[in-house]
Order: sequence, then structure tokens, then C-alpha cells
Amino acid sequence: MRRPLKNKHPRRPDAEYGSEAITRFINTVMLDGKKDTARTVVYDALEIIRSNELDPLETFETAIRNVAPLMEVRSRRVGGANYQVPREVPQQRRVSLAYRWLINAARAKKGKPMAEKLANEILMAVKNEGDAVKKRDDMHRMAESNKAFAHFAW
Repeated sequence: MRRPLKNKHPRRPDAEYGSEAITRFINTVMLDGKKDTARTVVYDALEIIRSNELDPLETFETAIRNVAPLMEVRSRRVGGANYQVPREVPQQRRVSLAYRWLINAARAKKGKPMAEKLANEILMAVKNEGDAVKKRDDMHRMAESNKAFAHFAW
């Protein structure tokens, strides 16, 4: 039997934008416990977006919505064979994957400061372009091509 779900503690909204989503994003950007550095990177990226005469919070939320996947494939072993079974992605995981893909796409670029790379990736995601959106499209394509195995879903 599965364990009961634990109650999640509410996150504090960030100081500058009053958004819990930004707080979560900062925590995802953070490496080796360096939260101040992560906060600086995210706020600088949002400032770059603001300098393009866009609302940073609205642009960020649109980018996350565009990158978040609706379907994913999970491996399932049935009768000695492994099948890629398409499944709907729960809301919490959808957002977590979107954050992770945006950050990894920005980190993969070379030659610019992280704040610039992150701002560019967010701006491209708003236009449904960029590596993070490509990753979402690849996942949707994989789920679509394995639709025949959907009856193995558990």
C-alpha cells in the first residue's frame, strides 16, 4: 500500500515580485546551496525582460505555460518487454519539468552571462521557440507515436 501524501509547506513569495512561482524557480536555478547567486541571476534575467518593455512576471508565466508538457512516456514492463506508455503529466510535475528544461537550455548555451542566457530562453519560450520548447515537442511526439500502448497505463 502507498504511503499517505504529506502536507506541503506553503512557500514564501519572493520579495521583489511577490510570486511563489519565482521563489520555486530561484530554488531550481540554485547550485550548491548558493541561493544569493541564483536570486541575482533570476532577478537580472527578469530585469533584461523588463528592459525589452515586457511585464517580467507575465512573460515568465507565459513561458512556463508554453514549455510545460501535457503528456510524457513512462517505461512499463509487460510480459518481458518494455513499453513506452504515454501518460498525462500531473500539474506539479509539469511546472517542475518546465523550470528544469528552461534552466538546462540556458546552461547549455555558451559565451554569455547566465542571466542573459536565461532571459533569452524565456523570451524564446514565449514565442514557442528555443531548446526548452523543442524538448516539450519531442516529448509530445514520443507520446503520440506510442499511443498504441496507452492501454498498458496503470
